[in-house]
Amino acid sequence: ETSLSAARTRLENSNLSSSFGEPQCKDEQQKLAVPFCGGIRGGLRPGKKITIMGVVNADPDRFDISLTCGCGDVALDMCVRFEDREILRNACVSDSWGEEERSIPYFPFIAEQPFRVEIHCEHPRFRVLVDGHQLFDFYHRVTPLTAIDTIQISGSLTITKLN
Repeated sequence: ETSLSAARTRLENSNLSSSFGEPQCKDEQQKLAVPFCGGIRGGLRPGKKITIMGVVNADPDRFDISLTCGCGDVALDMCVRFEDREILRNACVSDSWGEEERSIPYFPFIAEQPFRVEIHCEHPRFRVLVDGHQLFDFYHRVTPLTAIDTIQISGSLTITKLN
């Protein structure tokens, strides 16, 4: 939680480009440093997909991927917990967290292994796939979807690619 707010503060205090496409700094590794906070140009809409490729750290504790409305509402907070082998999902609307969802068919993340998370924005929901296999659906609690314009990633992982 604290690293996320630190990333938010850094975002507020900097004038990052609002797109993944344009390099924000010359060094590619620095650009994807964790905790990461970046803009989603034009916000989300049905048909848009976010792909996060990375590698889990050697002795992972947890990592979080959040889709937010700038520094306001959280449309999807996906918390990967290694000790309990669970993935918690929630949303925060007007400073109020909703009901947490946690059921998954399997736990896909392994220490020191690469992964690919795809978040598909569909009309009623986010559909999340890991390494090509559907993991869960999360029905939208934040509207309009175009207001969802920021992605934040923190925790026990290295990001290798984001688009």
